[in-house]
Amino acid sequence: MAESFVAGPLDGVRVIDLSTVVMGPYAAQILGDLGADVIKIESPSDTVRVGRYHVTPGMTALSLNVNRNKRSVALDLKDPAQHEQALKLIDTADVLITNMRSAALHRLGLTYADVAARNPGLVYAHGQGFRSESDQAGNAAYDETVQAASGLVDITHRALGTPVYLPTIIGDKVSALTIVYSVLAALLHRCCTGQGQHIEVPMTDTLLAFNLVEHLAGHEFEPVTGPTGHPRSMSKEHRARRTKDGLACLVPYTPRNFRDFFVAAGRPDLAADPRVNGQVIDMADLDALAGLVDECAPTLTTEEWAEVCAKHSIPMAPVLELEHAHEDPYVRDGHLLETVVHPTEGPIRAIGIPVRFSATPGSIRRLAPVPGQDTAEVLAELSDR
Repeated sequence: MAESFVAGPLDGVRVIDLSTVVMGPYAAQILGDLGADVIKIESPSDTVRVGRYHVTPGMTALSLNVNRNKRSVALDLKDPAQHEQALKLIDTADVLITNMRSAALHRLGLTYADVAARNPGLVYAHGQGFRSESDQAGNAAYDETVQAASGLVDITHRALGTPVYLPTIIGDKVSALTIVYSVLAALLHRCCTGQGQHIEVPMTDTLLAFNLVEHLAGHEFEPVTGPTGHPRSMSKEHRARRTKDGLACLVPYTPRNFRDFFVAAGRPDLAADPRVNGQVIDMADLDALAGLVDECAPTLTTEEWAEVCAKHSIPMAPVLELEHAHEDPYVRDGHLLETVVHPTEGPIRAIGIPVRFSATPGSIRRLAPVPGQDTAEVLAELSDR
């Protein structure tokens, strides 16, 4: 955690985080990492605060990650006096992030129209499962439903033979990143025009667009020239390989990559294969060639493959075991996981900021607060304005 720091690029920007679960809180956390003053308005029922904790109720591993660089204000939005305090906080904000359903926002008088009437320069980012004008607008949306509705489960089904969900909340996290870049664009527009605006980020639309970048494939064209799905990604052989002593990503891409790989594995006969001696690798040969890579991989250790691949510019990476991520030299040297002491939770591992700014670096200025920790401080600031 930075004890002294250069002001981040969003220093002076105030963000109200009126969101739960992961999508909204993660987006607000990133803005906080970049220097924004993020005030989280929350109630004890905030779902990201529910779950297994170590010392203090509500201080789960997930909440520690997505609530850093924030101040927490506990307000019951159904209580008229506290609702008015929330509105006064929003009056001071540059950005509001929420993932409440539209019906709840209407009941609470917290729609964009409601708050923009008081704060016309506000950038209002609303994350939700489905587009507001669609017939699914009010449906519950979780990462699994979004993976299904966006075609991601179809991709895994076709590639793996089983309709599994990715073992990460990709819909939430991709949508959070989309909220971040959309908010930054809207802030730039406001700098030029003075106008705030409403931003809608539907998770399903966002993940569908994300999936289709490479997987629209033959359906890019009219008439269709082939199936959807990127051939390399859809291959059942598209996986890490078992080396002599572990697992590694070994992905020869070019004909020269394959030839150098086979020679290093002691198989010069394979290096003479016509399939790896053309100008490019034919997509139809990928599965068969991947099988040969699988066959050759155990001839060397992971470290030996790392040396060979670095020498010949063959794409390669050892498989990082998350259990040992904090010991990995790349992770350690990049300060991507560091042990810090939390005021209530004791030693915790803080995830580093992955982006490097030469003039205005981001920083971890505040570790995640306990629910309501900063209520008195933040509300006192209202009387000073």
